[in-house]
Amino acid sequence: MSQDIDSNWNPLTLIILIIVTLTILIGGFFLLQTMQNQKILMTLTAVTWGLGSVALLFFVLNAIAESMPRKVRSVSVAVVFAGPAVLMLLWALVMPTLRSLRLSFADANGNGFVFLDNYKFAFTDPIMLESFRNNLLWMIFGTSFCVIMGLIIAVLADKSRSEKVFKSLIFMPMAVSFVGAGVIWKFIYNYKGEGINITEIGLLNAIVTSLGGEAQAWLLMPFWNNFFLIIIMVWLQTGYGMVIMSSAIKGIPEEINEAAKVDGANAFTIFFKITIPYIMPTIITVTTTILIFSLKLFDIVRVMTGGNFGTNVIANEFYLRQFTYGHSGQASAIAVVLLVVIVPVLAYNLKEFRGREVLK
Repeated sequence: MSQDIDSNWNPLTLIILIIVTLTILIGGFFLLQTMQNQKILMTLTAVTWGLGSVALLFFVLNAIAESMPRKVRSVSVAVVFAGPAVLMLLWALVMPTLRSLRLSFADANGNGFVFLDNYKFAFTDPIMLESFRNNLLWMIFGTSFCVIMGLIIAVLADKSRSEKVFKSLIFMPMAVSFVGAGVIWKFIYNYKGEGINITEIGLLNAIVTSLGGEAQAWLLMPFWNNFFLIIIMVWLQTGYGMVIMSSAIKGIPEEINEAAKVDGANAFTIFFKITIPYIMPTIITVTTTILIFSLKLFDIVRVMTGGNFGTNVIANEFYLRQFTYGHSGQASAIAVVLLVVIVPVLAYNLKEFRGREVLK
């Protein structure tokens, strides 16, 4: 066995390193306890101690792994570097998922067993049915508009001399948070109502009244107000689709387009017969990514309407059940349903990514 061990570290050095590391880890913790009244010093010490301790811990664990016999060295090194990430995933993703699954069969307090009552609520309650319908609208129309507009803009901008300017303008909303976008679009849809000395400040109503129409409460129109909210997602996500698909379009060999032009193909024929088939994997990836976003959509609805006036979505109803009504059982059932719906789309998206990696 000793012949299998080929390491630059001798046992005594490793033992000293382990002792020093444990001393720093434990000593730093107790040192921070003595700095409760010195917040700035405690913060600086915590950052320095935390980063230094993690780096030292990885260094020592790597040294231990490299000191092991060759047969287990590759496995031990992989465990040292991937192990913490796997543990974090288990703690942050797997454990909450299992806990939500357990709570979905429990009552409001998470104690009594109610079997499938929460799932019955999730699939039969009128509010949930309305949420499912609205999420379906977001998935179909929001995703379609984002992908189609992103593709059209990517193709047109690719042929423009001001490509960088146009792309920057279209991509700029991606830098705005969903809450920020909600605030911006609230000014656009703003409606003050009717009465003396009331002046409309909403941009959309200003346009409508300037054309001779009447000001409207856009976000209070049942059913149609969902489309006014979907426009915000299109505004935010079109830039993402445009950038990804534009890079795919630039990967099309110019010889193919030139050969098609020589054969008499016009711009529409090249677009539908060459461009779209060539970048179809990218279009599918962008579509599934935006589809996942539309499934778990929350911020825009929460900020703009709070889920009222027929605009509720699944994620917002989950929020209401958990944090407003305090019914963890129903909230967990909604979360599990949302997870079950998203996982197939996510799996398909990952499959597409792996397929593209293989092609490279």
